[in-house]
Amino acid sequence: MTATDRSIELIQVAAQAAADKLAHDIIAYDVSDVLSITDAFLLASAPNDRQVKSICDEIEEKLSKELGAKPVRREGDRDARWILLDYVDIVVHVQHSEERVYYALERLWKDCPELDLPEDAKATRGKGAQHADAEEAAGELR
Repeated sequence: MTATDRSIELIQVAAQAAADKLAHDIIAYDVSDVLSITDAFLLASAPNDRQVKSICDEIEEKLSKELGAKPVRREGDRDARWILLDYVDIVVHVQHSEERVYYALERLWKDCPELDLPEDAKATRGKGAQHADAEEAAGELR
């Protein structure tokens, strides 16, 4: 089984929304062969809690406005370190960069096929590491 056309459409819009809000390392996996609860996961990260929340708000707004989709569940808002948006067909994980490294969800899903994303989303690959290197260098200058 593979992700449905609807799931792929949701992933595309959500990935573009995340890229528009400057999310890092956006990637999507087709998990339909290994999970019965959803078709696809979208992963994205940001360097601070405020941006994590902003990315999620933008994803919700775009999916609602463009595709009429509303999440059945939103978890993690209180701390905004890892917010999960459950749309049934897809699940979106937006994590603080530190949580992204610690939990390494990509390692769990590496055997699942990656879904193609808009160019803006693809361009975010490696941005989290670049941001962390820049912060480390700035700290050394202080």
